[in-house]
Amino acid sequence: MTTKYALEAHPDFGFKRVDPAPSEEEITHFYAQEFYSQKYGAFNNSSLEVQEADKAFHDAHRQDICDSIETVSGRRLSGQTLLDVGCGWGQALEYFASQGMTCRGFDPAPEAVDYVRSRGIECVVAGMDSMDVFRGERFDVVTLMNVLEHLSDPVRVMHEIRGKVLKPGGVLVVEVPNDFNDLQIAGQHLHQLPEWWVSPPAHLNYFSGETLSRLLRGTGFDVKLLEASFPLEMFLLFGEKYVGDPVLGRQCHERRVAFEMNLRKLGFARTLRSLYNALAERNLGRQVLAVAVSVN
Repeated sequence: MTTKYALEAHPDFGFKRVDPAPSEEEITHFYAQEFYSQKYGAFNNSSLEVQEADKAFHDAHRQDICDSIETVSGRRLSGQTLLDVGCGWGQALEYFASQGMTCRGFDPAPEAVDYVRSRGIECVVAGMDSMDVFRGERFDVVTLMNVLEHLSDPVRVMHEIRGKVLKPGGVLVVEVPNDFNDLQIAGQHLHQLPEWWVSPPAHLNYFSGETLSRLLRGTGFDVKLLEASFPLEMFLLFGEKYVGDPVLGRQCHERRVAFEMNLRKLGFARTLRSLYNALAERNLGRQVLAVAVSVN
């Protein structure tokens, strides 16, 4: 993997990207051999232990996604087919399958794929050089959850998904970190931090709600929904320097979880989602999720 890099804005869609980008073969090797290792375990939240510890929180988000898929597709989930690209440990796949969807996934990491298979879900080991892993099979829904930021050529991937993997009029769900947002930059300046979110070889592309929408629209998708997540960087502006402090970081995360789960428990789930829709429109929030349909 390359270790010297600069950031440039994509000339057509505006998202920031690492230049030069590593090859797709290098990326596949990284995720197959290193991403789930102890070295990167502290960096990413993709470990099975983290996913299971916050299962109720993540499942609530997955249910929101399910509701959005039904709304956008105009169909019940049951019987729809779904492909999860870079499925990791398959926690999302398990949830979608529990809702009656017929699910498949692929990931470069053999240990993650073995785990998904042990849960009774069809999954294969595959790199990111091709999205057409199941040889011409098209799906009603394709999800890329915290995947697009890792790829060497997101534009090519979007074209391939639309042209070969997603059914015409099918639903695409993409979630990425919302980087270089105003709250993040303000928190960085307040605590005199480096751009800690710029982290190749793990993250190669840096999106906002605006640039993710531009990418999807420019590659043949109609964006139906844009939704952010809790703006975690507010804790920096409260004076809590969680960057580089995993104990404080976990405490801030738990407060965010309590905020969301309490609103849901008290019957204010729609209010929560309305808040996150409004944040996404202003390019704020820690993550941004887009739900789009393939234009015929």
